[in-house]
Amino acid sequence: MRGVTTMTSQRTASRRRRPELAAFLRSRRARVTPADVGMPPGLRRRTPGLRREEVAQLSGVGVTWYTWLEQGRPINASAQVLDAVARTLRLDGTEREHLYHLAEVPHEADSQADADGVGPEIQGIIDALDPHPAVVYNARYDVLAANNAYGDLFDLRVTPESAVPNVLWILFTVAEANCPLVYPDRELPVMVATVRAAYGRHVGEPVWESFVHRLSAASPRFAELWRGGDVAPSGPRVKTFQQAEVGEIRMTSVSLSINGMPECRIVVYTPADEESRLRTDALRAGRRPV
Repeated sequence: MRGVTTMTSQRTASRRRRPELAAFLRSRRARVTPADVGMPPGLRRRTPGLRREEVAQLSGVGVTWYTWLEQGRPINASAQVLDAVARTLRLDGTEREHLYHLAEVPHEADSQADADGVGPEIQGIIDALDPHPAVVYNARYDVLAANNAYGDLFDLRVTPESAVPNVLWILFTVAEANCPLVYPDRELPVMVATVRAAYGRHVGEPVWESFVHRLSAASPRFAELWRGGDVAPSGPRVKTFQQAEVGEIRMTSVSLSINGMPECRIVVYTPADEESRLRTDALRAGRRPV
C-alpha cells in the first residue's frame, strides 16, 4: 500500500507542477522584449514580450514543442533544451533552478568551485568568529578567506604556484617535519576522498584536470590516494594540530554552507577539550602583536 500511495502522491505533484510551469514560462516570456534579444519590435504586437514562436526560434526548438511546454502538457524536456529556453528568457540562477524543478528535470547548481574569493559580508562573518579559527574552502580546498585565528593554526605562507593558497598542496608538498597535522596518514585520505567526491561533478574541466595532474606529479602520496578512488562527504571531524610553541591542539571542525556558493563552505574549528582550549589561547597570545 505504501508504494501505491507514494506513486499516487508523485503523480499528483507532477500534475500540480505543470500549471505552475505554464504560468512561470508565460510570465518570464512577457518580460523579455524583442529589443532585449536583438529583434525588431514588429507590427501589431499585443504585448511587450516575446511571442511563443520567437522563443522557440531563439531557443532552437520546435514551435509546437515549446507551445506544449508552455501549456503545461506532459512532455519530456532535456537539460540542454531547458538551458536554451532559460538563456532566451534571460533567467537568473534561481529562476533556472525553478524551471528545472517544475519541468521535473534533475538540476545541477551553477558551479562555484572555481571561485577565487568572497564578498565583504562573508569575510565579516569569518572575522567575527575569531578567536575560533574559521576559513572558506571551495571544493578543491582552495582558501578563499580566513581569519587571523586560522592563520595562527595553519601557516598559509607556503603556497603552490597559484594566486590562492590550497590546503591540499601545502599538506602534500610540505616537509614531513613541518606538517601541521599530527596524524596525516589518517586525515589526508579523508580530505582526498572529499575532493574526489566533488571531482565527479567536474570531470573533464580544465581547471580540475590541471589541479589533479599537477598535484599528482608533485606528490606520489596524493597520486596513490587519488588512484584509490575513495569518496567521502565533508562533515564534522576532529583534527589534531602540532604547534611548536604550545604542543598538540585537538580541534573539532564543522562545515557550514554558503548561500549562492553551493560548492564552497565555511569551516569553523573549536577546541575539542579544555587542554586544547588553553593551548589555543596561549598560541594566540604568543602571536598577538605588541
